[in-house]
Amino acid sequence: RQRILHETIAGGVTVNDCMLHLVQENQPFGGVGASGMGAYHGEWGFRTFSKEKPVFLQSRLSAGSLLRPPYGKTFERLFSLLRHIT
Repeated sequence: RQRILHETIAGGVTVNDCMLHLVQENQPFGGVGASGMGAYHGEWGFRTFSKEKPVFLQSRLSAGSLLRPPYGKTFERLFSLLRHIT
């Protein structure tokens, strides 16, 4: 059994029962290579068939404008305060 498991390229292997492999919630299900669909089942399926798309929404009230020129009096006061603190 160990030799066959070692020499087999597969997405997953179940010994002595083919149906129980599909219902294992803690293991991915799927194939490898051109004939397989990758890992799918539970979280693995969600990640396989999803494309992550991070979205950053900047609020209208942002301190980011203080970091870009032209620097105003608010930035100068804040910078002066930070310089005295450190």
